[in-house]
Amino acid sequence: MPVRRPPLILALSLVPALALSALAGCGQDAPQGPPPPSSESQAAIKDDGGAPRAALGRAIDGLFAEDVGRTQALVVMKRGSVIAERYGDGVKPETPLDGWGMGQCVTALMVGQLVSDGRLRLAESAPIPAWQRPGDPRGEITLKQLLQMRSGLRHSESDALITGGSAGQSDRMRMLYLDGRDDMAAYAEAQPLEAPAGAHFVNSAATPVILSDLAARVLSPDHHPDRRRKVVGDYLRNRVFTPLGMFSASAGFDRSGTMVGSAQVHASARDWAKLGEFLRHTGSIQGAQILPRRWVQFMLEPSPRNSGYGAGVWLNRTKAKAGPAGDEVLFPGMAPGNVFACLGEYGQYVIGSPDQLLTVVRLGESDAEQERLVHDRLGKLLAMFPGGL
Repeated sequence: MPVRRPPLILALSLVPALALSALAGCGQDAPQGPPPPSSESQAAIKDDGGAPRAALGRAIDGLFAEDVGRTQALVVMKRGSVIAERYGDGVKPETPLDGWGMGQCVTALMVGQLVSDGRLRLAESAPIPAWQRPGDPRGEITLKQLLQMRSGLRHSESDALITGGSAGQSDRMRMLYLDGRDDMAAYAEAQPLEAPAGAHFVNSAATPVILSDLAARVLSPDHHPDRRRKVVGDYLRNRVFTPLGMFSASAGFDRSGTMVGSAQVHASARDWAKLGEFLRHTGSIQGAQILPRRWVQFMLEPSPRNSGYGAGVWLNRTKAKAGPAGDEVLFPGMAPGNVFACLGEYGQYVIGSPDQLLTVVRLGESDAEQERLVHDRLGKLLAMFPGGL
């Protein structure tokens, strides 16, 4: 009697089941997907904004992982509404947090209002008396060149005290913490030129302090520290913070009454997000133009000497080259070309993405290696939303 064989289709259909059975017999488990997001991140998401919800939750977990240091706050806004929000231990939505270098963006907005008022002029020589002496080449430095970080002044940025080097190697550290701390503007303005004005881009913590001093000079000509502090603080509050709804925001001043425009600006994460929204809407709030549109457009235009930087703001222009050899790109291959960011030391970010209708804020404490992880994970978070690459 001939042996009956199962039909070919039935025999083939048994192969996957038999293979899995054999794998199970060898003690091997079937592949598993990524782990679910933590309960904290799931609770943080009010609306996924079009991103895959589980992946968004895992991305938020990644930004609160131990390997990025300490994340104090993360806020994601879409179309002007908070869609995700999470805080670290001891931090609340109303807690003011230091933006460090993001203060230069606030300083640029204040200078923009002064230009709008006709008290400063973008293309003219910066009105610093010490630079106006006959034969001083620093008299060629314009306000525009200062805003675009191409003054040519010798401003060393290395954190020598942190890395163990000589304090004399870092103008930034000397200005903020040592012999320049009582009169930071005087220290920053006393530095000589190391390149012709306008010729090279050098990111400088001293430059926003010079810009803050210019603001104080036009607002309080008598130079008394208390009056300088009050008049600049009032102007900043009335013309920048209050119109933007940044009611938690405040700025620090040195003993000479100069605003420390490169650091010491504190605000809650939600208020930092309002700054990003303001820039994303090119200076308007609910249709009201608070700052001339052309000024914000200037802030978001590439500097002639670094297309990855505008005026107080970093850019994601695709024509820039990634890496230290060329102009920096914020998130190469991850985000649209019109993405911008206010950046601060130790991993502070206010990111705006006009095409994606997004603003993202991350505040925390990270060292240099951890900052790189934060940066990469923020780029990947942006890429999850519609309108990205």
